[in-house]
Amino acid sequence: MSESDTTVVQGNAITEGMATGEVLRSTEPISFYGAVEPDTGEFIEEGHQLEGENVAGKVLVFPRGKGSTVGSYVLYGLAQNGVAPAAIINEETETIVATGAILGEIPCVDDVPIDALEDGERVTVDAGAGVVRR
Repeated sequence: MSESDTTVVQGNAITEGMATGEVLRSTEPISFYGAVEPDTGEFIEEGHQLEGENVAGKVLVFPRGKGSTVGSYVLYGLAQNGVAPAAIINEETETIVATGAILGEIPCVDDVPIDALEDGERVTVDAGAGVVRR
């Protein structure tokens, strides 16, 4: 695919940084506390559509966070353990996810229509510019 074939989706910058990776998409909100194993990056929340998947190195796409403020620390722990998502894309990044992305230095953008992104496709997130390139 040439540069001219690239689709650019404009969102809002939450953190800085750039990352490229495979989309791991959920249509369900995510609570990192109790949902993601901080030592491995495995998604462990029973009944969640991502149960059994691994977030490490993926561009994690989901509508918004939910739940405990400890979720910020879980995102930070994922980064410290080298198993964090490469980037996060949300429709709406609430405070818990934003704080975790900042602490973990994970590129993060929001105000992106997540239905436009396909599970498994490769994207580049330029968080500082608030841009997703497909």
